[in-house]
Amino acid sequence: MARSKTQEKHTKIKAKLVNASSAKTSNNFPLSMNSAIGVICIAIAVWFVAKGYLETRVNTPYNVEKLVTTSGLDIPDRYWGTYRSGVYFGLKTRDPHSLVTGLMWYFPRSLRYDGNGFRHWCDQGDKLNRYAWLEHDGRTFGVQEIVDNSVVIKTTFVKRPGGYHGGDWTARIAVLPEKEYDKGEEVSLLFYTAIEESTRGWIKANLGDYNRLTGIEGNTKGLGSFIINLNLINGTIEEHSFLATVASGLNVLKETVLQNLRIATEKGSMEKHVVLAGEQLLLLSDGKKEDPNFVVTQVTGRAPFEIEVSYESGSFSNRIDKLTGKNYDEALEKQRQLFSTKFESVFKLKSKGYTDDEITFAKMAFSNLVGSIGYFYGTSQVQSTYTQEPVPYWKAPLYTAVPSRSFFPRGFLWDEGFHGLLISIWDTEIELDIISHWFDLMNVEGWIPREMILGQEALAKVPEEFVTQINTNANPPTFFLTLDFILQHKEHELLKHNFQLLDKLYPRLQTWFSWFNVTQIGDLPGTYRWRGRDETTNRELNPKTLTSGLDDYPRASHPNVIERHVDLRCWIAFAARVMAKLAETLNYSTNKYEETSQYLSDNNLLNKLHWSSNTQMYSDYGLHTDKVILRKSALPPHKQRSHTQSLEMLRVVLEDPSLKYVDTTFGYVSLFPFILQIIDPDSPQLGKVLQDLRDPDLLWTKYGLRSLAKTSPLYMKFNTEHDPPYWRGPIWINLNYLTVRAAYHYSNVKGLYRENARKIYEELRKNLIQNIIKQYKKTGYLWEHYDDSDGKGKGSHPFTGWTSLVVLLMAEIY
Repeated sequence: MARSKTQEKHTKIKAKLVNASSAKTSNNFPLSMNSAIGVICIAIAVWFVAKGYLETRVNTPYNVEKLVTTSGLDIPDRYWGTYRSGVYFGLKTRDPHSLVTGLMWYFPRSLRYDGNGFRHWCDQGDKLNRYAWLEHDGRTFGVQEIVDNSVVIKTTFVKRPGGYHGGDWTARIAVLPEKEYDKGEEVSLLFYTAIEESTRGWIKANLGDYNRLTGIEGNTKGLGSFIINLNLINGTIEEHSFLATVASGLNVLKETVLQNLRIATEKGSMEKHVVLAGEQLLLLSDGKKEDPNFVVTQVTGRAPFEIEVSYESGSFSNRIDKLTGKNYDEALEKQRQLFSTKFESVFKLKSKGYTDDEITFAKMAFSNLVGSIGYFYGTSQVQSTYTQEPVPYWKAPLYTAVPSRSFFPRGFLWDEGFHGLLISIWDTEIELDIISHWFDLMNVEGWIPREMILGQEALAKVPEEFVTQINTNANPPTFFLTLDFILQHKEHELLKHNFQLLDKLYPRLQTWFSWFNVTQIGDLPGTYRWRGRDETTNRELNPKTLTSGLDDYPRASHPNVIERHVDLRCWIAFAARVMAKLAETLNYSTNKYEETSQYLSDNNLLNKLHWSSNTQMYSDYGLHTDKVILRKSALPPHKQRSHTQSLEMLRVVLEDPSLKYVDTTFGYVSLFPFILQIIDPDSPQLGKVLQDLRDPDLLWTKYGLRSLAKTSPLYMKFNTEHDPPYWRGPIWINLNYLTVRAAYHYSNVKGLYRENARKIYEELRKNLIQNIIKQYKKTGYLWEHYDDSDGKGKGSHPFTGWTSLVVLLMAEIY
């Protein structure tokens, strides 16, 4: 591994200190005393240098050539995009500091003084009927439907190249009645333009007659000069107003608007409207005027009506016609046809016999994932054992999809490996760009933070307890899934167009693999242990293992250094297999990774470390007892509880734990040797896994595999008084996809259990697809997970992160 600049700096300091120790000593003291003092001083100095070196490693970048060397205007066809994952509709550029646009709306009849009923950020509390991108290609266009009670808000956009600053784009926002009798519903739309913090440039509102806003113009470093026009193209407008002001950040745009709403009465009419105050400049406390960084135009009309927003780049000098009106209609229709043609070419759903409705569903599931790809920039907060407090990571960009536009509009490391399966089969270039951004976030240790919370808007959505990322904590290395998938399906394309990038990525992958293989090892050779479990908690029924990705899935009841986790062992075995394949593709030596893969895939060693002969299942091992409950704490005898004070639920251990297999817990973790295809095809353990997998008293349901067997002591148990079961029964699509994939694999290799695997493959795949589509039709959403008793969607929504893998299940792409 190449030395970092920080390492080199501290090496030079140490060398100077050592040289200094050989210098002549002072005559004022005996040589022995001088020597002793010198040694002590050197030791102290070296200690401080070493301490500083260790403290800075956590936020020192890995010092090799960056993977992301082209960005922003270097990639003009992806410069503009719907990269604001957490808003219902908005566009921005792939610049660290960007001009942003966005949409807000409300129903005048139901807007409350506290802002309730005002829409901006995607929020489950808004209780929308549904919203999703129905078509989106990740580059040029998108079609979205938002159903909010009695109206459908349809947002579309199309981009057109030209000039030197990313070209033009036009967006349409149509307000339509959900049903015929909903015609006439009054809706107020607010379309805004804002300058992100630190953006070099300006914007201003252009005003026409009667102080009406006619458009917005501006100039920024990335965009040059531009104009934005907003026009009504269908229906009638009852009220038009605007606001040009200063917002303190992108995280308070909604609040800024709410503070500037006022009641207006039309002349000669008793009808009142809530409109924006038309301020053009803010007067500061020192008497100076500040240019606006936030311009909003508000139009209020009755459904149906439609507005058109056109952005025109000043450098697009040879523009023949505008991307508006009929030209826009034709451009949008062309992109929709190209999308449908490519969608069938990639996924072949029509040729597989799916209905038009089912294909429309699949387009939505895919498009909302691709349409949720965001571009973030900022500083994360990290901590190591050598820093007393959290410290800032370096400022960096992140181009990534997100799990949920409403609840998780930020980057998650292990989610992104699953997202990459679907994105890479559609557009390998986009996926490699995403991978490059993530691996540029690797520090000198080889660690990548589990979550990347970059920028004001992303940070505003995260509870304080989850902000700081700890550098000893891992996350499943699912990017190896993505890379393995790309090598399998796109190897020719990869070698022809992206060989150089893959070659640059390889050293980072080596370091990442090494970090896992060093920091997550267990007490015995060949064992691994997730770090980050709380050994001292008395509030959790079973201390969470957030780092595994399976949060509250039951592990050993008493975390310690002796425990070993079967899923992590399988992840490392799988990663070694992929590294060997990559090394071979790049013409490097494969010996080290092949040896590691063979060692960790040795079924005899695997069974010795993780197969419970008692229950005939793969298990974790550790200090464990099932006799653990949550019980109301008792107040000390001298204290008296007030009528408003509730007693806290604390963990009570009813039986001393002992070192053993955690074999009363059968669930997803037990399946990892199967789902990552570590088990030999003729192994009797494979037969037992398939038998247990199909048992309805364990994991099998007609909606998919539940995460934890009904026979487990912690099945559907709260982990604290307020933490409902998460990975303790619900059906999760990412692990179900891997299980289907594994069943497909074992049904296509020689072995004793091919037929069993084939039956499970066909039935499990069918159950998953049918239930996900059924729940979408019922609720309008894809969900974070699904109930194992009735198949209902649960958790955050829309969750078109890994739940969108249903498209690959439909297409049978593994």
